[in-house]
Amino acid sequence: MDDAALWHRLQFAFTITYHYLFPQLTMGLAWFLVYWKWRALRTGDERCNTAARFWAKIFGLNFAVGVVTGIPMEFQFGTNWSNFSKHSGGVIGQTLAMEGMFAFLLESAFVGALVFGEKRLGPRKHFVAAVAVAVGSWLSAYFILVTNAFMQHPVGYVVAADGTLGIGDLGAYLLNPWALVQFAHNQAAALVTGTFAVTAVGAFYSLRGSHRDQARLYLTHGTVAGLAAAVLVAFPTGDLQAKIVARYQEPVLAAMEGRFETGPMAEITIIGQPNVKERRIDNPIKIPGMLSFLAYGTFHGDVRGLDGFPPDTWPTNIELLYYAFHVMAGLGTIFIAVIGVANLQRLRGHLETSRALLWVLMLAFPFPFIANTAGWMTTELGRQPWLIYGLFRTQDGYSDVVSSGDVLFTLIGVAGLYFVLGLLYLYMVGREILHGPDARHVDPQPVSAGVANG
Repeated sequence: MDDAALWHRLQFAFTITYHYLFPQLTMGLAWFLVYWKWRALRTGDERCNTAARFWAKIFGLNFAVGVVTGIPMEFQFGTNWSNFSKHSGGVIGQTLAMEGMFAFLLESAFVGALVFGEKRLGPRKHFVAAVAVAVGSWLSAYFILVTNAFMQHPVGYVVAADGTLGIGDLGAYLLNPWALVQFAHNQAAALVTGTFAVTAVGAFYSLRGSHRDQARLYLTHGTVAGLAAAVLVAFPTGDLQAKIVARYQEPVLAAMEGRFETGPMAEITIIGQPNVKERRIDNPIKIPGMLSFLAYGTFHGDVRGLDGFPPDTWPTNIELLYYAFHVMAGLGTIFIAVIGVANLQRLRGHLETSRALLWVLMLAFPFPFIANTAGWMTTELGRQPWLIYGLFRTQDGYSDVVSSGDVLFTLIGVAGLYFVLGLLYLYMVGREILHGPDARHVDPQPVSAGVANG
């Protein structure tokens, strides 16, 4: 309880995890809006205009809550992690400023036009607004991920006479190979979130028997894009992420898989419980050679275990890192299976009548959020005990003038405010979904009756 570093880490983990629930959905929806506006502009298909109009409202709500929850997170660089900011602000401050001045400004300048300006702007300019919002949201993600990639794999920096870090090569910093791989993997995962949300709403309307044209559109576009995104998360982006971790963070790869001993034909553990004290996996089910293939592209690759590294370089919470990674990977595999079956049924013309599958698609929408959270837990837990991998330890980065009691007090306050904000958000999004994309065709029956009668 007296460990201030623990509370600083917990507060930042809570605020950033909560915050990222919203940007991942906006990034996942952004290109749907662009596609629908483009289709409506090119073909005159009013269904696409209606879809874009409806989902722009959901996008706007997500954007607003994302901004509100992002502000306390940014402040924590000064309030909770001042020593880290003093040490590395000359580097990470560059991309954080770029994100605010270029990407966020672009997105925020056009999001109002996207949500409220359709009649005033006309079809072509409204399409341009959708493109600007999508570009801004993804550019914002890139700058943030460059910042995080520097903490994972520091490049392009110089050390000043006072020991602080500064930019030595801006090009190397902005084009960090870790950032390029991480961006591709992260954005594909955000697309999975967006596609599952669109598909879930389409399944809900199909089960309810309302907004049939829109339901069909959401199911069609959501399942097609969802399958592509789910596959991209696994390959090539997930494969590249595994290889770059194997290259630059070998102890992390070993901890993610609970690999304690070095050797060739390294296995992937499908199921098992890490026993750090005994340095083994209990009750394992493994696939021989698969970890070697993921790490080095050959089944016979020699993957070092944790026994090949000093214990003070091991991730500090191997158990939680192991489970976070396996939750992410397991859910990703399930996503491919579920959305693959949905596409098969769609091609057969049976998707809208497959009630059991529609229920699965409707109830599956929270799981991409869980998978994304588990993925980021894997990334951040793997980096520990470093704030900047190999350069600056977490224990040296927190604000030592802020006591654990101060942090706990503000954490309780932020959690309470976020709880109320979350309830308000769910109410507003739920209201929009119940109203539907076209109020003239809303089924007047209660939701439960509509689903029961199908």
